[in-house]
Amino acid sequence: MSQTKQIEEKWQTRWENARIFEADPDPKKEKVLVTFPYPYMNGPLHVGHAFTATRVDVYVRFKRMQGYNVLWPWAWHWTGQPLLGASERVAKNDEEYIRVLREVDGVPEEELKKFVDPLYMAQYYTNESRLAAKRIGFSIDWRREFNTIMPTYWKFIKWQYTRLKEKGYVTRGTHPVVWCPKDKSPTGDHDRQVGEGVRPEEYTLIKYKLDEKTFLPAATFRPETIYGVTNMWINPDAKYVEAKVNGENWIISQEAAEKLREQERTVEVKRAFKGRELIGKSFENPLTKTEFPILPGWFVDPKQATGVVYSVPAHAPYDWLALKNLQEKPEVLKDFGVDVEMVKRIKPISLIKVEGFGEYPAVEIVEQMGIKDQHDPRTDEATKTLYKKEFHAGVLKQNCGQYAGKTVREVKDTLIQDFRKLGSADNMYDLPQPVICRCLTPCIVKILSDQWFLNYSDSHWKEKAKEAVSQMKVYPETATQWFIAVINWLKEWACARTTGFGTPLPWGKGWIIETLSDSTIYMAFYTINKHVREYGIKPESLTHEVFDYIFYEKGNEATLSKASGITAEILREMHEEFLYWYPFDLRVSAKELVPNHLTFCIFHHVALFPRKHWPRAIGVNGMLMIEGKQMHKSKGNFVTMKNAVEQYGADATRCALLLGAEGMDDPNWRRENAGDIQGKLEALRNLALSIVETAKRKEVTHLERWLLSRLQQRIAEVTRSLKELKTRTALEIALFEVWNDFRWYIQRKGKTEAKAVQEALEVWLRLLAPFAPYICEELWSAMGKEQFISLAEWPQVDEDKVDLLAEERENLITDLIEDTLNILKATKISPTRICYYTAASWKWRVYYNLLAKALEAEVKVNEVMKELAKDSTLKKNMNAVASFIAKVLKALSKLPNERKARIAKIKMTNEKEIIEEALGFLKERFNAEVTVYGEEDKTRYDPKQRAALAKPGQPAIYLE
Repeated sequence: MSQTKQIEEKWQTRWENARIFEADPDPKKEKVLVTFPYPYMNGPLHVGHAFTATRVDVYVRFKRMQGYNVLWPWAWHWTGQPLLGASERVAKNDEEYIRVLREVDGVPEEELKKFVDPLYMAQYYTNESRLAAKRIGFSIDWRREFNTIMPTYWKFIKWQYTRLKEKGYVTRGTHPVVWCPKDKSPTGDHDRQVGEGVRPEEYTLIKYKLDEKTFLPAATFRPETIYGVTNMWINPDAKYVEAKVNGENWIISQEAAEKLREQERTVEVKRAFKGRELIGKSFENPLTKTEFPILPGWFVDPKQATGVVYSVPAHAPYDWLALKNLQEKPEVLKDFGVDVEMVKRIKPISLIKVEGFGEYPAVEIVEQMGIKDQHDPRTDEATKTLYKKEFHAGVLKQNCGQYAGKTVREVKDTLIQDFRKLGSADNMYDLPQPVICRCLTPCIVKILSDQWFLNYSDSHWKEKAKEAVSQMKVYPETATQWFIAVINWLKEWACARTTGFGTPLPWGKGWIIETLSDSTIYMAFYTINKHVREYGIKPESLTHEVFDYIFYEKGNEATLSKASGITAEILREMHEEFLYWYPFDLRVSAKELVPNHLTFCIFHHVALFPRKHWPRAIGVNGMLMIEGKQMHKSKGNFVTMKNAVEQYGADATRCALLLGAEGMDDPNWRRENAGDIQGKLEALRNLALSIVETAKRKEVTHLERWLLSRLQQRIAEVTRSLKELKTRTALEIALFEVWNDFRWYIQRKGKTEAKAVQEALEVWLRLLAPFAPYICEELWSAMGKEQFISLAEWPQVDEDKVDLLAEERENLITDLIEDTLNILKATKISPTRICYYTAASWKWRVYYNLLAKALEAEVKVNEVMKELAKDSTLKKNMNAVASFIAKVLKALSKLPNERKARIAKIKMTNEKEIIEEALGFLKERFNAEVTVYGEEDKTRYDPKQRAALAKPGQPAIYLE
């Protein structure tokens, strides 16, 4: 067993035996409840989970060290289709999937055979994942653990949905949903193999006439463009059907006919044929009665909407490029008997005036972007850009009849209603991108009638959700507007399905509450599940009335106790525990959950809880990449949390993940980086142990004062970053910046014998403890500390240890080295002698005069010159003074105000002495003879008269 693994197992065992992460109410301490979305157990925890959960653990450990009573509970999501779909693939002997389970997940052969039972599969992954979570060092209170198909949890969810229904938030109605034809159920985001976040979109169907009896319904999001149509596109190789749709004769793709059957339409297919049969025919615009040709468009996808596309080349880049292609290569038309000259005569018809464009915006944007054909991926960008501009600022022209002079935005809904009244328009729903169910069936849009929905369209509910967002902290703050946008566009959400696992809908036989709908307020269940488990409370005892008492303090303890069989004392404990911990103080998740789970969480809290129990903060982070590519298990681009820890150790895995990103940027897991961090932590261990061994002397020079002073700044920076959930910034400072401080100290001092270095090490380890808890516990113990570092007091800034003079002394030396290196780089010489010249005393007087004025207001050079001219020692040399003032003001303009203030405060003028003290260090650094002179020294060695260039804070330099 490796030394790293031995250290991890030792401290993991000690933490568990001491039960230091178990948190109970303590009225003397302020509480912090932090949560993380429970992971699905159709596979092992991976480094994506580890990234988000490590951010949680860092914050939890930080707040615990700050003295808060911190609770981080954990649970497992077994609800929905994912488990069932995964188990079915094993049962069907899906060789590729089984290979992935064996090679990527590391499932032993004897266990694989049992995966035909989905619950066994879930329990296996739960057991493995619990071990992985413990091994990586997550400081979790495991007493509160549960999974989502436990009967006690079901009782909680049934209470939730009964109360939501009573309040009118669960309604019965008819709405479009993403539907799995095989499962015959709505398919929520987390029940999908592909297409998370994809929602049904409503198309307007413009019913163009092919003849007196037949319509060509063309789907569009832009019905106003009917006034600019020039032709129709039909895929000549696709299969179309002539069908009776609600009594009307329609020509649509075969796929469209099947979709419309699921959207409350009666569809009777009369015949099927290839699209080429329609090419060359003409159709009539229902509004203008003008006829236009039907042309071949192989780009038309018969699986998208109706498979019938009308062309508006003046305003649609794809249409313009397709028409241009036909006009430039008309030979493809000969097979269809289309009049080539007629096609060449087709001109775009302009119907929208938009600022920044002329008659034909689509033609112009294509030319501006240099797009050659419709296969160029930038065509999509051009389309979106133009559509956005025309929708928000476009004004309809005179050829748009009664809508002329109005903006597209204000007239669109009215226009659709008018067209429908005329019988010229209809609608249908479709998915903008493919969606695949976990059972591997392609999904469609189905209009469900008599189905139960969460009524997220309710305007009152939306306003309450927005109010909750406005009063909570969102990390990063930029995610706040995303939450508001999601709240605005969320509509009815199907909250039940018929397959998979989960809580039975209390009032709907055969229906279960779907995956994203049973995971919205379970953070409240954590507060009481400790009691449920400890006292063996049966599901039947957890009645709606019991939950009403726990969460709302409704009802009589004695009466409830008699009815439920739970003692009054336990009921009171559960209620008080809930009141102590709730609301949750922070919930952290990846950004993919903003459009669903995280926003649903807000909606449900404002629906069911009083304002004092609404969420206090939500953190959002990016989605982990692996080696620069999207994580994909079947392609082998996948790393389990267990394997990462096994290979690199827990601390190195944690740090490598955290250094990947913060905010909503996507982190990137690179094996090379993890290995590099592993090496750095080993070097840190060796350095710390050597300090523990050698730091015994009581001497305190300006270098010890400098190190302790620098640490005060680091403490402030790390603390501030962690409060704002900037975990990468905090770790960069705690690990690398502090290490640089120690490294500089050792270079300057040459040894680590001073006791103050051990004091500094104590601070450093405490700053690092939330990020790399195992190595910090080990080193803390090596320092003779009996208490866990996990429970040690978080470092606080000690103003008595802030030594600005010591810091500026070292700033002078570091700046001097940097200036010297720049000269060496420019001259490309290897020096044998280096001379430094510090500024004359008169320059210091002028410098501090200017510095004082610069801190107060803008420096007025004329006034300064008049003031300085009164100084008899300067009066004789005012030309030099004037030149010097210009240089000083330029230098001061580059300094932040904070630095200027500290320079003014300490008034350091003894630069020569400071450099003399460091001569041995400088000689060794440059392997040259180093001498320092004052500018006013009569005996100085200065063959090139460099001394006159010296400025306060920037000695002049001569090399030979």
